[in-house]
Amino acid sequence: MDPLIAPIRDAEHREIGGAKIDIVRAGTTRVGRVVYPPGFRWSTHVKPLVKTALCEHAHVGFLARGRIQATYPDGCTFEFSAPAVLVLEPGHDAWVVGEESAVLVQFDAEGDTAPRFGLAGRHRHD
Repeated sequence: MDPLIAPIRDAEHREIGGAKIDIVRAGTTRVGRVVYPPGFRWSTHVKPLVKTALCEHAHVGFLARGRIQATYPDGCTFEFSAPAVLVLEPGHDAWVVGEESAVLVQFDAEGDTAPRFGLAGRHRHD
């Protein structure tokens, strides 16, 4: 099996909207590996489950495989192609580009990710 997507020992395993997530606690933060399948889009696959207009979670991590595009309500759009450091403020929609799964290794503090990592609570232009 591909070690990048192999099960992580002692991880909490989740699946939401087709994305497979392995999470390990590290002190007061979490390290997670998320495998987003081809065709995955937050607004299509997760929005109906969480019932928010946009993804309200900040993402800080390393895109190890694949491509992800994201957009904010103000029209700003970003594309990340592996290998890349990825940072998304809350209030975005994001999706996998192409036919390859996107694999993201992310670091978070659950609901406190944005302030803990010094990110804005919403995307803005300074």
